[in-house]
Amino acid sequence: MAVLVAPSILSADFANLASELKRAEDGGADWIHVDVMDGHFVPNLTIGAPVVRSIRAATGLPLDVHLMITDPDRYLGDFAQAGSNYVTVHAEACLHLQRTLSQIKALGMKAGVALNPSTPEDHLQYVLGDLDLVLIMSVNPGFGGQRFIEAVVPKIARVKSMLADAGRSGVPISVDGGIDAATGKLVHEAGATVLVAGKSIYGSGDVGKAIAKLREGCANKAKTHA
Repeated sequence: MAVLVAPSILSADFANLASELKRAEDGGADWIHVDVMDGHFVPNLTIGAPVVRSIRAATGLPLDVHLMITDPDRYLGDFAQAGSNYVTVHAEACLHLQRTLSQIKALGMKAGVALNPSTPEDHLQYVLGDLDLVLIMSVNPGFGGQRFIEAVVPKIARVKSMLADAGRSGVPISVDGGIDAATGKLVHEAGATVLVAGKSIYGSGDVGKAIAKLREGCANKAKTHA
């Protein structure tokens, strides 16, 4: 599966969000990654469904909405109405994970599960059939610009194997946290098919070149191991 690039707007200029979205779209982004934080599940507070609705109006790209919040079930309808395409919840935040995933899908969205760096992939075992996306955190969630945790790389390969064994090899595996051209190569080689990147894209000065660099790194790695 070809690698997709999902710029994270957490590192964008929120005062000029429409133009930041256009920079990503014009630069070849595949998805827009939207980090929703509540100050409880993670130690930071970002945006909610009203801003997602505004983002939806400003771009035609799929919105990959990552809910880093407690009790996500309460807000799924709001994010569906706001125009989210993917909604990803944290396994650690859901008491009844399969029920939450079913609710996401019933609302017309694609359902993802995120795993923190220290959360084992076993949490996915009984919901493999409900997944449209797996998001593996390569930093502890809550802040942008953190250093990549290389210990998660073997987890990516194990998740890829789990999905293949369940006949779900087409489910995208996304990795979020400290992704740049170098770490993007590592995670893509392990099985990641979606690269979420914030600082390395929006902090680069040239969004299009940064996106291209991520893709080229993965393509070069694939050729090396062909």
